[in-house]
Amino acid sequence: MTDAPPTPRRTALDARHRALGATMTDFAGWDMPLRYGSERDEHTAVRTRAGLFDLSHMGEISLIGPQAGEALDHALVGRLSALAVGRARYTMICDDEGGILDDLIVYRLGDEEFLVVANAANAQVVLDALTGRAGGFEATVRDDRDAYALLAVQGPESPGILKRLTDADLDGLKYYAGLPGTVAGVPAMIARTGYTGEDGFELFLAPDDAERVWEALTEAGAPVGLVPCGLSCRDTLRLEAGMPLYGHELTTDTTPFDAGLGRVVKFDKPGDFVGREALEAASHQADTVPPRTLVGLIASGRRVPRAGYAVVAADGSAIGQVTSGAPSPTLGKPIAMAYVDPEYAKPGTEGVFVDIRGAREPYEVVALPFYKRER
Repeated sequence: MTDAPPTPRRTALDARHRALGATMTDFAGWDMPLRYGSERDEHTAVRTRAGLFDLSHMGEISLIGPQAGEALDHALVGRLSALAVGRARYTMICDDEGGILDDLIVYRLGDEEFLVVANAANAQVVLDALTGRAGGFEATVRDDRDAYALLAVQGPESPGILKRLTDADLDGLKYYAGLPGTVAGVPAMIARTGYTGEDGFELFLAPDDAERVWEALTEAGAPVGLVPCGLSCRDTLRLEAGMPLYGHELTTDTTPFDAGLGRVVKFDKPGDFVGREALEAASHQADTVPPRTLVGLIASGRRVPRAGYAVVAADGSAIGQVTSGAPSPTLGKPIAMAYVDPEYAKPGTEGVFVDIRGAREPYEVVALPFYKRER
């Protein structure tokens, strides 16, 4: 007999999702809403009005202590000790060979307190790595995955919706910043972050408060067309915005420099950090003989490319591989991100095709992102 697969975990909003008729899916060990109705309608709502997401599957890890910043400097590629209280930073955790274990957002909650948010599928890997790497520092690593529910309200109407429920200074809250406050009368950490390419907020709160805040946001957003949104439209939103997804654009076989994100690696920070030597070599290679480059592809036809499909030249030779692909509701065409050989990476390059089940489909090479909101 083989062991039965583990039962997926459920968020504090599971009953709410089912009552709304969501299509549920097992995602990284969690039962999560994929869509509530039309994923295209949910996508368009976020681009034009607002969408409400349950992201409680994400992995929250706290580092606390007088050397918490220095521990993160050693464990991650960025310089987190220089992060101001109330600000957030996008960064990565790499292995000794420079391969990406996960991409992260780190919030500094206090002089001696940081909150690391990892992708759900990698949360245990990140927790184990941080615990080991913080061993020589005056810092405690704490698994806070069960301490938080995480809701996100995203889209151009999101500031107005949230203002109806909080007295926090949202106008003064910058992108990649967070502040403590109350939402619908309950404590929350309010962050101006997201994964959609739109303005919006992520709300960290106690799981017992999740349903109350969800209901309040739903009611406050109803007059401006807010809708509940699942993970499916979150993927097309981040793809249009050119945002990488772990397991697709980012893996242990890629370095930050391969992904065009070398800017997150801070070689000038004090002390050593895990993966430094390998990343210095990767940085030098990117400056001299770059590896394949991450680009955007827009279809001429209607066939949709998927992750793993080969990118080929006119003669059929392989020149790259698709990492993510989907129909773009905003552009009205299929789009993809792909790693391609450098000589094919310049926007406007002709003679680039994707092999879709044996058919060679023409694609236009474009710079990322596909979509950028007006500010």
